[in-house]
Amino acid sequence: MKTSTILICYGLFLILAGLAGYLSNPEKARTALMSGGTFGLIQIAVGAIARKGWKPARGLGIGVCGFLSLVFIWRSSAGWMAVAGGQDEKLFAASLISTMLFASIVTIVLLLKQKPAAG
Repeated sequence: MKTSTILICYGLFLILAGLAGYLSNPEKARTALMSGGTFGLIQIAVGAIARKGWKPARGLGIGVCGFLSLVFIWRSSAGWMAVAGGQDEKLFAASLISTMLFASIVTIVLLLKQKPAAG
């Protein structure tokens, strides 16, 4: 799979995950829609410029995924601790953020398996 395709698919996933988070609680989850949409569009843009042959795109994509992985570790930990503390309403958010963490890790692994651009 090409770097551009991986990044574009991951970006679309982030947008859909942000939308799912928002739809699960529209009154309190506006940030899910904004952050999923923003970082999703960033990864789609990086994928688009990777498709045009921009050599640093792979590294940029890995960097953004790495940053998001750290955020998702923090957020999913907080979510699961809330669930463990009896806040059952946090279960969907904790599960969704954990899924986003898993997708980020898979994306990093796929990008690292890509052969770096020559030059």
